[in-house]
Amino acid sequence: MISTFFHRWEHQLHDVSKTRRVVRPFEWGLDWVPANGHRLGDPPERIVRHWIDDVMNDTDAFFTPAPTKEYTYRASAEGSTPSGEAGMLTFPSALTTPHAENNTVYGRLFPAKDKKRAVVVMPQWNSDAGGHLGLSRLFAQLGITALRLSLPYHDWRMPPELTRADFIVSSNVARTVQVCRQAVLDTRRALWWLRDQGYERLGLVGTSLGSCLAMLTASHEPLVRAQALNHVSPHFADVVWRGLSTAHVRESLEGHIELELLRDLWRPISPWSFLERARSKRTLLVYAKYDLTFPIDLSLKLVNEFRRLDIPVDVSVLPCGHYSTGKTPFKFLDGYYLSRFLTRNL
Repeated sequence: MISTFFHRWEHQLHDVSKTRRVVRPFEWGLDWVPANGHRLGDPPERIVRHWIDDVMNDTDAFFTPAPTKEYTYRASAEGSTPSGEAGMLTFPSALTTPHAENNTVYGRLFPAKDKKRAVVVMPQWNSDAGGHLGLSRLFAQLGITALRLSLPYHDWRMPPELTRADFIVSSNVARTVQVCRQAVLDTRRALWWLRDQGYERLGLVGTSLGSCLAMLTASHEPLVRAQALNHVSPHFADVVWRGLSTAHVRESLEGHIELELLRDLWRPISPWSFLERARSKRTLLVYAKYDLTFPIDLSLKLVNEFRRLDIPVDVSVLPCGHYSTGKTPFKFLDGYYLSRFLTRNL
C-alpha cells in the first residue's frame, strides 16, 4: 500500500511537466566528437566507440580544464551574511559549445562565518534558478559556505529555443557525454576559485543528475574531501533507459541503439567507471525507497559495490520517491542527512 501510494504520487508529480517533454530525433552526435584519426566513411557507431575508448584511456585529461583568471564576483546589496546570498560568481566555461548563453558559468554564493569550509552544490536535471537555494542557505547557517552552481543548459545558461535542459541528457549520444563533461570542467574551475579565496576543506553536494556529475568531479579533483550524493545509480545509461523522468529520451533511443551499447558509450559519465577513485574521499550515498526515476535496484547495486570493494561509505535512505524528496517532510529529512554528513566530514 505504501509503495502504491508513493508510485502514484511520483507519476502525478512527473506529469506536471509532461507536455514540455520533447521526443527528439536520435543522433550519434558526430559534430561533438573531436577529430581523432578515424577513417572517412567509418560508420557513426565505430567513430563514437573509438572516441570513447580514447577518453577512457585518460579520463584525467578529458575532465581537466585549463586554468582561468576570468572570474567575476559581484556582491549583493545586502552584503555577506551567514544566511543570505552574498553575490554572483561568473566565469567562462572551459568547453565552448555552439550556444553562447551556455558558455558562461553562474554560481550563487552563500557565505558562512567559517572561511575554511565550502561546498559546491550541483542541482538536479531541469532545476530552475531557485533550486537548492534553501539547502545552500542551510549549509551557510551551519558554518559551510555554499556555492550553488548552474549546470550547463540550465536557467541563465539555457538558449531561448529551449524550455528544458534537453541538451545535457538526451538521445544525442556524443553531446550528452560532452555536456556532462562540461559540467565537471565548470565545477573544477569553481572549486579552484574557492581554493584561491582561502577555503581549505572542500566538498560537493549533488542531487540526481547532479550526484552523478559530483562523483565524476570528485573522482578527478584532488581538492574534494567529501561528496554527498543524493539519489544515485551506477550507470548513466540505465537511469535514462528505465527512469520515469527520461521515458521520452528512451523513446528516441529505442530502435537505434541497444542498452548494452549505450551503457558502453556512456562509460565516461557513469559513476561505475570510477569507484576506486572514491576510496580517498568521504562519501555519502542517499537513495529513496520508492524512486521511479533512479530505480532502487540500481541504487542498491552501487551501494553494495561500495561495500563489496570495502570503499568507505555512509548510506542514508529516504522513505519516499524521487520527486517527493522535494516535498515536506522529506525535504527536511534529506537536508538533515546531507548537512549532518558535511558538518562531520569537512
